[in-house]
Amino acid sequence: MEGSVKLSMIVARSRNGIIGRDGGLPWKLSDDLKFFKRTTMGHPIIMGRHTWESLPRKPLPGRQNIVISKDWAYAAIGARVYSNLNAAINAAKAIANKDGVEEVFIIGGQSLFERAMPLTDILYISEVDAEIDGDVSFPGFDESEFEEVATSRFEAGERNEYPFTLRVLQRVQD
Repeated sequence: MEGSVKLSMIVARSRNGIIGRDGGLPWKLSDDLKFFKRTTMGHPIIMGRHTWESLPRKPLPGRQNIVISKDWAYAAIGARVYSNLNAAINAAKAIANKDGVEEVFIIGGQSLFERAMPLTDILYISEVDAEIDGDVSFPGFDESEFEEVATSRFEAGERNEYPFTLRVLQRVQD
């Protein structure tokens, strides 16, 4: 049933909330990208048009790609396109049910994160330990509405430009 499919967000953000710069990621974090791929593989992913256009490879393989655009005529080859967030989420959850997976993922960008935050069950946040210049931010949210259920630390080095902490937050049920 669709009610059992969780809506999750997955994002890397700097200490000052930056998630993007000039249409791309403002860092090189190999371990974060591997986590992203491993976590979202086989699950529907929902993204805004700008995020879709920033992808180096379209569609992201092994996942049903869903793009939200205000332009009803927008074509994203290899992806489903919706102009309404709720319709996109409902479609993603139906796909997840059919495929036997329990999560769908919002992967960006800023506007989509803002609009979907009240509906989100789980947050996967890579907290990048740096102040970064950028032009796209992750929205503020009330962290007291979530409980941290997992955390992992990754150090800077050859594979990661900055240290970061991967946090999994689950919405607290009333």
